[in-house]
Amino acid sequence: MPDEPPPQDPFEMFRRLWGGLGVPLPGMAMPTFDPQEVEKRIAELRSVEAWLNMNLNMVKFSIQGLELQRAALRAMRDAGGGEAPRKK
Repeated sequence: MPDEPPPQDPFEMFRRLWGGLGVPLPGMAMPTFDPQEVEKRIAELRSVEAWLNMNLNMVKFSIQGLELQRAALRAMRDAGGGEAPRKK
């Protein structure tokens, strides 16, 4: 993987990891006894976990930002004593 350029499609890694899940995979039916293969799978899944956590944090920060914006708009509306501006 280090020699590969970063994919432009963020889901390319998922396609490579689980591309064949539509059909039974030999490695999925019976656990592998090769320690290197197990380590490789663990590393791949940790990479996916890190990517998902990063995206989850971005969503959380977006929600927090919107909640702050909503609170600021309410505070301005309450301080002005009027209605919130209507969308045209």
